[in-house]
Amino acid sequence: MASATGIPEQHPTTVEAREDEPLLGTPGAVTQKEGVGIHHNLITGTATVAQAGIWILVALVWSGIFSHPLIFFSAHPLLNSSAILLQVQAILTLQPTATPKQKRIGTRVHFSLLAISNLSFIAALTIIEINKGDHPRFTSVHAILGLVTYILIALQASVGIIQYFFPSQILGSVERGKKIYKYHRLFGYFLLVLELATVAAATQTTYNQAVLGIQLWAVLVASVLVILGVGARIKKHKLGF
Repeated sequence: MASATGIPEQHPTTVEAREDEPLLGTPGAVTQKEGVGIHHNLITGTATVAQAGIWILVALVWSGIFSHPLIFFSAHPLLNSSAILLQVQAILTLQPTATPKQKRIGTRVHFSLLAISNLSFIAALTIIEINKGDHPRFTSVHAILGLVTYILIALQASVGIIQYFFPSQILGSVERGKKIYKYHRLFGYFLLVLELATVAAATQTTYNQAVLGIQLWAVLVASVLVILGVGARIKKHKLGF
């Protein structure tokens, strides 16, 4: 519809839809509807693509581990893959939330899942440190990426806790906490890609090539599915675009 000046009128709902538009698909495909449980966010829109990818990835790692005799080191890939699985669930849960109530519940679930995920990462790091003993460290791309990833995960978790739970005490105000939300989201997506890259690099380690035999191409396919499924649900306005 055009106004008297000949300039098309912008209907409020149309404007809102564009602001809520994900990178791929329609806004309604990734927006949590009123009265719908938070668990539905795990399968709406392209979440099923991400779920397929992450579960394939976990299946690849776990089948590789359990098809051989278990050793102390076995817990390292099991815990890391479980941690990434939980991170994907945490992201998918929060992405479609729209109303203040949904965002509050989504954030609590997001935090809870990530808390368990981070504990798994810490346990995995502890196990590999103990397992290494006096042997040389950082002799592979996987080892270097792994250390960088662990450090960045700790940084991301710290920022997330500060901005949501202690914005006034540490940042000076709630508004200052909200201003870094978009950076926290962007960095979270970057971290997910880095974690998947670290898993891919693990396929090139001597242990995997000699014992587990997890194929790089299979990990890459699963990772691409995760990235596409999660990435398609990103809402541009939440990133400040």
